[in-house]
Amino acid sequence: ASKQIGDFFARIKLPKITGYLFTGLIAGGFILGFVSEEAVRSLKFIDEIALAFIAFAAGNELFLPELKGRFKSIGWVAGSLVVTSFVFGSVAVFLLADFVPFMRDMPTMSRVAVAILAGAIMVARSPSVAIAIVKELRAKGPFTQIVLGVTMITDVVVITLFALSAAMADAFLNQASISLRFVALIGADLLLALLAAYGLFKVLEMILATRVNLNVKTVLILLSGFAVFLLSTVIREASHANLPFEILIEPLLVCMVAGFFVNNYSQRRVEFGKILHDAGPIIFVAFFTITGASLKLDVLGQIWPIALALFAVRVIAIITGSAFGGLMSGDRMHRSKYGWMAYVTQAGVALGLAKEVAGEFPEFGDAFATMIIAVVVLNEIFGPLLFKFVIGRSGEAHTRGETAPFDGVRDVIIFGLRAQAVTLARQLQRHDWQVKLVCRSKERMDELAAPDVNIQLIDDLSLTTLKKLDTEHADTIVSFLSDEESYQVCELAYEHFGIETIVVRLRDRANFDRFHKLGVMVVEPQTAVVSLLEHFVRSPAGTSLLLGMDEGQEVVDMEVRDPNLHGVALRDLRLPLDVLILSIHRNGHTLVSRGHTQLHLGDKVTMVGPQEKLDEVMLRFDG
Repeated sequence: ASKQIGDFFARIKLPKITGYLFTGLIAGGFILGFVSEEAVRSLKFIDEIALAFIAFAAGNELFLPELKGRFKSIGWVAGSLVVTSFVFGSVAVFLLADFVPFMRDMPTMSRVAVAILAGAIMVARSPSVAIAIVKELRAKGPFTQIVLGVTMITDVVVITLFALSAAMADAFLNQASISLRFVALIGADLLLALLAAYGLFKVLEMILATRVNLNVKTVLILLSGFAVFLLSTVIREASHANLPFEILIEPLLVCMVAGFFVNNYSQRRVEFGKILHDAGPIIFVAFFTITGASLKLDVLGQIWPIALALFAVRVIAIITGSAFGGLMSGDRMHRSKYGWMAYVTQAGVALGLAKEVAGEFPEFGDAFATMIIAVVVLNEIFGPLLFKFVIGRSGEAHTRGETAPFDGVRDVIIFGLRAQAVTLARQLQRHDWQVKLVCRSKERMDELAAPDVNIQLIDDLSLTTLKKLDTEHADTIVSFLSDEESYQVCELAYEHFGIETIVVRLRDRANFDRFHKLGVMVVEPQTAVVSLLEHFVRSPAGTSLLLGMDEGQEVVDMEVRDPNLHGVALRDLRLPLDVLILSIHRNGHTLVSRGHTQLHLGDKVTMVGPQEKLDEVMLRFDG
């Protein structure tokens, strides 16, 4: 149920995590009562497994070679944001203590303890959200690189800062004084955590090197993270009972550093990243649903004004830190009034740290977690919107351009004058397509004389040239050029003209992913022939039909452009008896056509039938 509700939230442009939290809140003890407080406490092991996973993922985000060349800018901006977020957040929580129900009766040192824990969590960002938005907008450029670097480094720093803050908070709550012995003890705890992280790194390498199923490796990695939490608890309790001090090895820090080691110093980094990527959705659904069930609704009702105030303080801290970091690094975008917008996002790490506080400090942890989660939800809602705006403002977004309305003529531009291109042009002309065949060599034009084809000579592959070719009104682009030239054409057509159908003859298989990310249909000659032969063997009749080898039968795609057809069921269409609808392509998905299936504007409908009957249907679909 939580997964389905999370998917629904995603469809209405809200984070999935918010949907999981909402589901848990509804199912929890304050509303439906499906999950009681006792049940939530008994599921603590799921929290710890998920927290270990989140820490692994945080460490895995930071890959040092990707940061080369921009260390100065990234360092200044990240350092400034960490300092301002921690200081502003801590001071704000301390000053608002009289208005926070669970802090109102606390002594001063306890208030300081809560304040520094909250301040540390305020530092957290969300690399996963940042990466998702960068991919969605196809953003690239110096500002985007700095933002990603800062976001990833900050998530590593925040766990280290949290470990220090938790140790100090524990001392303040137990009325311990800050002394040289206390500082030495914290240093020893950090050193032990680093040693434990190296040991865990070796364990992870052994697991990844084992020749077993990937699912088995996933389970073993999750169990190794859970074991760190168990070991940390055992050491803490044993030292408390037998020593004059507690040894607090922060398990999140151990797992984060181990993930960092795997990503930067292991040959298994790709496999480790795949395991984390594949396991993420399941872990997040379980963790955030339980987190939602643990929310104190009575506290939440009282704490919203405080959450809004902390959200505002965090934004002010980010504005200050971003501006100062940009000033010191000389980065123009960070000095502008928009640069800060890239750093508001928060998600998994912040929520994980809030849950960690709930476990380590049970006397106020649940109420504290509820307050922090309220702030994180606000950051989740507004952060991505601000991020998208500032990426667009920076000029580094490369989204699909606006597609021109259909002008009633089916146009195709073919780049690259070759014998195959001429043959393709002639075949398309026989099916009433308006064809332009583009060539960059006058000698090639003379060599492949084709007076029946409209061949145009161009000087370069610039945006100006494509505009002169009237690419705006082209329905399809086909390229026989080199891979680099083809990619240049595809990128310009995608970003400036919104061409939906682009076909490229690929020369090097290594370039497949680049074209695929643009939605380009790639034809690789070697594999295409094998695939064609396979389909002839498995389905000779269907393949012959698709290739137009059956006389009198054609297969075509038509787009629904007539508004009067929107919402009409297929069974209510008056089609010629010898025309059959094979499938409907909608929003990136292929639907198997049934009688009750309704047409939507923009649907691509695949039909088979005689050409003259298909022409009749095409006129109706075009409106």
